[in-house]
Amino acid sequence: MTAALPEGTRFIGPEPGAVAAWLPGDAPVLRDITACVACGLCLPHCPTFRLTGDETASPRGRIAAMRAVAEGRATVDATFTRFMDLCLGCRACEAVCPSHVPYGRLIEQAKDQAARRRPVPQRLIRYVALDLALAHGWMVTAATAALPLVRPFLPERLRRLTPRVPLRELARSLPHVTEPEGSSRGTVAILAGCIQDRWFRPVNRATISILSRNGWRVVVPPTECCGALTAHYGRLAAARRMARQTAARFAVLEADWIVVNSAGCSAFMKEYGELIDRVDVADRVRDLMEFLAEQGFEPPRRAPVGAVALHDPCHLLHAQRIREAPRTVLRSIPGLEVRDIPEGARCCGSAGLYNIFEPAYADALMTEKAANIASTGCATVVAANPGCAVQIAAGLAQRGYDAEVLHPAELLERAYSAGS
Repeated sequence: MTAALPEGTRFIGPEPGAVAAWLPGDAPVLRDITACVACGLCLPHCPTFRLTGDETASPRGRIAAMRAVAEGRATVDATFTRFMDLCLGCRACEAVCPSHVPYGRLIEQAKDQAARRRPVPQRLIRYVALDLALAHGWMVTAATAALPLVRPFLPERLRRLTPRVPLRELARSLPHVTEPEGSSRGTVAILAGCIQDRWFRPVNRATISILSRNGWRVVVPPTECCGALTAHYGRLAAARRMARQTAARFAVLEADWIVVNSAGCSAFMKEYGELIDRVDVADRVRDLMEFLAEQGFEPPRRAPVGAVALHDPCHLLHAQRIREAPRTVLRSIPGLEVRDIPEGARCCGSAGLYNIFEPAYADALMTEKAANIASTGCATVVAANPGCAVQIAAGLAQRGYDAEVLHPAELLERAYSAGS
């Protein structure tokens, strides 16, 4: 007969009768929280833990704070909010976790809780930027058009983080339908995006050209923000509204695939099944480099440059576990050397709006990334995410290192042009 445990003894878990202290709305669930066994294998991969050495700036520490609220031992207060704010959401921890803790889901839900405790002015600013502007493309367009007028009055740091967008490019819309060159392999719909399309429209043009050249009929539906940036900053209700609108516009198209050229957006849209129960859309989403590697493509004949440094965006490498596809595609270009960046799995510090809200930590990571890129000796850097492209360009400029930052689609399109 097994002896009974002494009275009051218990294993890890909430006290009997404990009530979770979450605020109404989205919140981390205990099942996800308790998946973490506090092994600490994530710590050396966490950018903020490496910078600070503080347990509270680690995934394990943040999950411990979530557990305390879920078990009624703490509340969603200013301290909890600060712990969550320091997280970049890079998900490097998730990629190495042996317990498969869904940290990306946990941190978005925790930030949603934290958003409710912010001072009113902060909530108003985030509402206008994340809920309102991103949901209305004309507002993003207007803000982009105003950049040349506003830039001279911005602090130097912010000037480096805002690209120069030619107004003539902004005035040229993307074609709604582009027919394939040669026999058709099917139809793909692409996400033009919000920031991606207004700040980096040439990337979208290159994407359309590459897909058309390789036999795909390309459709560009009139979409706004997919919801990714809004979700990452604790605005899950608004993110769901954007996601539903985006999914509805893609669902009515007779497209075989949905191709996305921004790593953060493709990662988020692949989670539409969980977020808004649109598996029919999520299952068709492919990142551009992933799509080309899977479906095959015509290799270019000549490289436009001799060597490139390849940056792995966090939401491509960690969230989607895509590493080899961009290397496979780019190494198909004859004469092109693709160099890995030392410590390439580390975040560049952009993380959506992190480089705006947390400049000290973002700049420290940007400086590290710029130094590692410079060590490759390449004059061309390839990055498949708009935030990363802006952050890396700013870091290299600050370092005085002369290099061009391109999207893989731009490099591939140049390679096709060089060989024609």
